[in-house]
Amino acid sequence: MISVEDWALIRRLVAEGVPQRQVAKDLGVGRATVARALASDRPPKYERPAVSTSFTPFEPHVRQLLKDHPGMPATVVAERVGWTGSITWFRDNVRRLRPEYRPGDPAGRLTWLPGDAAQCDLWFPPRKIPLEDGSKALLPVMVITCAHSRFILGRMIATRHTEDLLLGMWELLGQLGRVPRRLIWDNESGIGRGKRHAEGVGAFTGTLATTLQRLKPYDPESKGIVERRNGFFETSFMPGRDFTSPADFNIQFTDWLRIANGRVVRTIKTRPVDLLDADRAAMLPLPPVPPAVGWLNRVRLGRDYYVRVDSNDYSVDPAVIGRFVDVTADLSRVQVRHERRLIADHDRVWARGMTITDPAHVASAQVLREEFQRPRPAADPDEGLVRDLADYDRAFGLIDGGLTDGGLTDGGPADSADGEEVA
Repeated sequence: MISVEDWALIRRLVAEGVPQRQVAKDLGVGRATVARALASDRPPKYERPAVSTSFTPFEPHVRQLLKDHPGMPATVVAERVGWTGSITWFRDNVRRLRPEYRPGDPAGRLTWLPGDAAQCDLWFPPRKIPLEDGSKALLPVMVITCAHSRFILGRMIATRHTEDLLLGMWELLGQLGRVPRRLIWDNESGIGRGKRHAEGVGAFTGTLATTLQRLKPYDPESKGIVERRNGFFETSFMPGRDFTSPADFNIQFTDWLRIANGRVVRTIKTRPVDLLDADRAAMLPLPPVPPAVGWLNRVRLGRDYYVRVDSNDYSVDPAVIGRFVDVTADLSRVQVRHERRLIADHDRVWARGMTITDPAHVASAQVLREEFQRPRPAADPDEGLVRDLADYDRAFGLIDGGLTDGGLTDGGPADSADGEEVA
């Protein structure tokens, strides 16, 4: 068998007009070899003839198992057929046979029209962020990527609760200035599970006049744009950075996204900022009335005069103890109102299990407590006896000191039973 180099040289020399006999003489090969090289339309390839191996006796049984159970692990197959040899060798042979029985799962190529969709996801930076109480935590980052332009928006949020997810989406859509016609999510618990959206998600998308599409399980390709951006953040944004707080993270991340959105994306061969205007033009406008998002609760304020948001307690003016108050919170503020009057305003704390107190509320509670504990003066026992005694006479049938209906009248003597005057 000749080498690939000799095969190519024979064909080139003959094509240049060198006689086949001369080519065979110059290369030291037989004329039959030259003829075979000219007749072959592909380079020579060495192929080892098939021989029986230690796996050959087991192959029919393995094929039958893979036919019935294409996903059966190779170790289980080896146990079922009684294999006692090298498990690595057995795995290699099972890997060679499995594609013949496992159905294919082709990935469809998606085309994203301007304004059609934005892919949403949570990215967890692999570094803990310092919080208000000195602790550190892994916090989620809400990421939205416009599918057509590949424009990226992102912001760190406090929790994965529905309230904070909707707050994050609304803030990023406000930065975008428009609303994509579809918001694509995976099965994030704060967005929904199964066939139902989480509480409040339907009202949110209804106000925006958009559609929230949750993907089926095991369908990562349909959200691959934003998933790849998460890996991009970890390799291009995170290395060499330190963060002092969630606010510091958001400042650095926002500044870096301006740079990232100005870089050419390989798949679309242009910069996201260059496609953003066309993408936004096909989107929906922001609603005239903002959606009701955030933490909303109505409670009767107890003697403790604190209200809870997420896992933290915030003080309220104790003057409204026993009355209903409305508690609202976003990503940065916690506010409490009574009959639309603001009675408490705090910075929202992202650490957990904390108590946040306004000193003015403590001082007000101390004044109220002293007034409640101050002894009251004793009441005068005769203070309440001011009713006219004639009222009691009327109540018992007495009028002007006489009896009515046959009793004493006008102070004169009464008649006897037999009509005689009494002396």
